[in-house]
Amino acid sequence: MPTGLWWFIGVAWAELLLAAALLRTCSRESGRPDGEAVPTPQALALLRGGRRAAVTVALVALHQRGAVAAGRKHTIRANGGPGRTRDPVQLGVHGALRRALDLEELAQRPEARRAVDALSGELRGAGLLRPVAQLWVVRALLGCVVLTVLVGPFATGAPGAALPEVLAVGLPPVLGAGAVLLRLPVTTGAARRLLAGLRERYPLPSHRREVTDGGLVQLYVALYGDPALALFLPRFSRDGGLLVRPGDADRNRQPPGGPARL
Repeated sequence: MPTGLWWFIGVAWAELLLAAALLRTCSRESGRPDGEAVPTPQALALLRGGRRAAVTVALVALHQRGAVAAGRKHTIRANGGPGRTRDPVQLGVHGALRRALDLEELAQRPEARRAVDALSGELRGAGLLRPVAQLWVVRALLGCVVLTVLVGPFATGAPGAALPEVLAVGLPPVLGAGAVLLRLPVTTGAARRLLAGLRERYPLPSHRREVTDGGLVQLYVALYGDPALALFLPRFSRDGGLLVRPGDADRNRQPPGGPARL
């Protein structure tokens, strides 16, 4: 294999290792200091499941105060004012409900998006979400891995006989880059430890009658998502479409052949 090609392969491995190193580092990665307040249920849901999860928990809190109700055809509608809350995400979600909306559309409304984006900024400042710039740099490095391996043989004029060697040495970093891109974590290790610790402290009950505190219901939905919704709010979740996944909605609207994020 031409010497120049080894340089390309080396650069590809270096790019992959640098991207991996960046994923392991984040400002204030050490975690939540002792005594610091646990984030709100909306914040915990955002860490667990992204924008949709945060909006879902906000809807649960609003529903508990009678501010929203299930509409027709798996939608959510406003049912009066937002009640006595100062939570920005709840206020943003309620403000977006000028008409009945399904969950996916509601999560993308400007009022809800701005509120969730502001919450994301707070979580980045707390070291629980990775900085946007860091994520873009990692994505760019991983893209360069693939590009470097593909361009190398042509730039160095490697003969066809060298192709098996190129594949043997160049394919691992390409596959590694692809695997990381598919599972690129936006949360930090501190966030994952926080969620794991709370799940250990608050395991999902077997029966809803075991929990009478509305705040705890929000916490369980934030930590566990659909199983907690089905347990504590089965009718509202079913009629309001909170348990309908995007792919399920698509299949209901069009014939077969025709399925989420911060």
